[in-house]
Formats: sequence, C-alpha cells, structure tokens
Amino acid sequence: MSQITRENSFSKGLYLRSNKKPRILVVSMRGLHLEAYRSAEYEFEDAIFNFDYADILTPELASGVVSTLNKKLTNYTARALGKSKLLSLGCIPSIVDREYDLLFFICQRFWDFACINSIKGWQEKCRKSVLWIDEIWAKEIGEHKNRLYFELVKDFDYIFTTQSSSTEAIANCVQRPCYSLPYAVDTIKFCPYLQPPQRSIDIYSIGRRSPIVHKALLELVEQKGFLYLFDSLKGLQMMDYKEHRTLYSNLIKRSRYFIANKAKFDTIHETGGQEELGSRFFEGAAGGAVMIGTPPVCEAYKTYFNWSDAVIEIPYDAANVGDIITELDAQPDRLNRIRKDNVINSLLRHDWVYRWEKILEKVGLDSTPEMLSRKADLGKLADMVNS
Repeated sequence: MSQITRENSFSKGLYLRSNKKPRILVVSMRGLHLEAYRSAEYEFEDAIFNFDYADILTPELASGVVSTLNKKLTNYTARALGKSKLLSLGCIPSIVDREYDLLFFICQRFWDFACINSIKGWQEKCRKSVLWIDEIWAKEIGEHKNRLYFELVKDFDYIFTTQSSSTEAIANCVQRPCYSLPYAVDTIKFCPYLQPPQRSIDIYSIGRRSPIVHKALLELVEQKGFLYLFDSLKGLQMMDYKEHRTLYSNLIKRSRYFIANKAKFDTIHETGGQEELGSRFFEGAAGGAVMIGTPPVCEAYKTYFNWSDAVIEIPYDAANVGDIITELDAQPDRLNRIRKDNVINSLLRHDWVYRWEKILEKVGLDSTPEMLSRKADLGKLADMVNS
C-alpha cells in the first residue's frame, strides 16, 4: 500500500503524495464538498492511490467576503463574455509541479468542471487526461445555460460516465470519446464473510424513498417490532468521509434487506425519464444484503446485475411490502443463496480495481502489480465465500 505524505502551500494546494514515483494525478473534490453522496467517489480515489502510483490534489476554497464577491463577479463575466476559462468555484490556485502519465478528475455534477480552471499547468504536465462525470442527464447536456461548462470538457482526452444513456449526447457535445462505466465499491471493505456479523437490522433504507413503501415499513415496525433504519434528519454533510464509509458498510453487513431503487426515481423533471443504475445496487450487493426495490430499465442493469434475484423487484407504490418480506423470510435457503450470489458477483465484477483497469486500457497504460495482486485476493475471497 502506498504511504501518504502531505504537502501544503498556497501555490500547490493540498497534496496526498505517494512515496513511489507517481504516474497518476487524481484531482479530488474532497477539499470542497463533504456531501454523503460523494463518498463513493472519494473511496474510488483512495483505491487508485492504494493500488496505483498516484498523487491526490485536493483544491480548497478561498475564504472571506472578498473571495466570495470575486467568484460571483468572475462567473458573471464568464457568462456575459461566453468564456468558459473564467468560470470559477472560488478555489485557491494550484500548480501541477510534476509530470504525470494521466490526470484523473471525478466530477459529481457538471458544475464541478469549473474547478479545473484553478489548477495551472495540468495540460503541460499530464500526457493524457480523463474526466469521470458521475451524474449527468442527457437533457442537461443540451440546455443552453450549461453550455459553458461543457466547453471545459473539450480539454480532456477521454470522458467516462456512470449514466449509460448519456454517453452519446456527451460525445456529440464535446467531440471527445465518451464511455459508460458503472459504479463500483471497495468490495473487501464491504464483504460480510471475513468476520460474519449478525444481521440485526431488518430493513435499511437511505436517501430517496417511496412514501408508500416507507409508510408500510413503519407499520411493520409497529406490528412486528422490526428494526427499520432510515434517514430521519435533513442534511447530507459528512464529518469524515472514511468514517462515514466504514459506518455505512457495517450497517449494510448487518442488514437483512436493503432498499435499492433506480437513480432519482422520484424526480422525472431532472432526469427527463432517463433510467440509470445508482450506487446503492453495488453497495447493497457487496454487503450481502437482500435488495428490494425498483431497478432501472436500462442495458447497464441487465449487464451488471444479470444473476438471479440480484434485486427483488417491487413496484414504487408497493403497499404490500410487508407481505413480500414475510414470504421471503419463509425461504431461508433462497435468502442465503441471494446473499452469497450478491457478494461473489461483487468481488469478481464490481470492485474499483476492475473499473480502473478499464480506464487504463482505454488510455493505453498497464495495470500495476498491486492491481494484479488485488484481483488475485478478490478471487480467493470469492472462492472462500462460495465454499
């Protein structure tokens, strides 16, 4: 595992430095945003740091009233003049001071693109560049108000996105190759079979939920004394991403059932009806929970969750979810098979190392010995689970 050292200066930003000669520069938003839904992205970045030779640059916001006013004025000017290079997130300027084979930048939403303007010298110092866009809906790409942000994407050599139905629109807009690549997870961290815990949580649901299913599950709590764990507070800020991720994985490993629905299933005004595969499916499966919900109707789901009972499908308005759970509870052998299948498929197909391997293949870089070692460990763990 790479050893982390930190360097901090006004001109460089904050770096996590590898103790080996780095070939990858990862630009991370973790110094700017701590929303819980970004935790998978930060996990991916740390995975790259651990099984490749990478530095992580974490831009930070400039503080103070003057900085805020400058940001607003700069963005107003950028839009008035149509100059994408003037767009600003209000970051302290950073300078890339080493040469790298590849710059890798994960953006959760398209407005994150503007962060790249605060990083100086990256195009000269990085031989190739990859932008991973986490959430981007096809309808957003064609909207005039977003045009400037997509001008910045043209500076990247390759684009990847988790939204499989958006790839063609992105490629047409920025005239760069764009590929669909789904979420993944640290499957060793999420694996419940190393030290099998008791599944004391009956149902676990986070994020968006169907009010009808939620009401029915609350009734189960009253009728049968189920432990139903769900979000009861507003607010999405993490105090520490790694602690959050550890807690989250431990909760899934202790849950019998896990609610998983297609991405933004309740906001068709944002998605335009586009159905996509969200991170919940990968996390629930890796933790060995039995997933219940409404999966997306898309090729990505058919490709990556093509084993039996990967998700127990229920309608959005399934008021009878209690009866469905009762019926499933009467089939312990089926439930044990589902848990094993979910974990084994995750270990063999949905670890971050497989996603990084695909990216390296596209840009023409070799896998590292550490990546090959991790894949071997994942195979051995899958064999153990299957035995």
